[in-house]
Amino acid sequence: MSELESLPDAWEVWSAEDDGRLVLAYRPDVFDGEAFPAPCLPTLYLTHGKRTRRPGTNPTDRTAATDWFVTFYLEPDVSLNETNRFETRAEGLERTVELARQFDDGGIDYRALYQVPREEYFERLDELTGRSS
Repeated sequence: MSELESLPDAWEVWSAEDDGRLVLAYRPDVFDGEAFPAPCLPTLYLTHGKRTRRPGTNPTDRTAATDWFVTFYLEPDVSLNETNRFETRAEGLERTVELARQFDDGGIDYRALYQVPREEYFERLDELTGRSS
């Protein structure tokens, strides 16, 4: 995918659907259940229609069904809480790659997203993202 040329090497395309949906995974080689817990695999989702949208909810909000959304999860119940809603896939993809770069460069404060600190995990994640001193 030429549109993903600027994606940092630490991120892999986990799945790419014909309809444009995309899932990126951060360092799946180390989030294997031994070095890092597999459920904590950071993932970026580019989806057509809001990912958390349940069928039959808010049927008048047609844009939520047609716009593109970018969602960044650190683990199933921990995500970057910002609205990333775009009218086109190209705009959404640009933001997806930008978030991947920010995370890889240590530019996302993932510690602030957790309600319960996980210091040992954070220290190891700091090493992967170049935040350790």
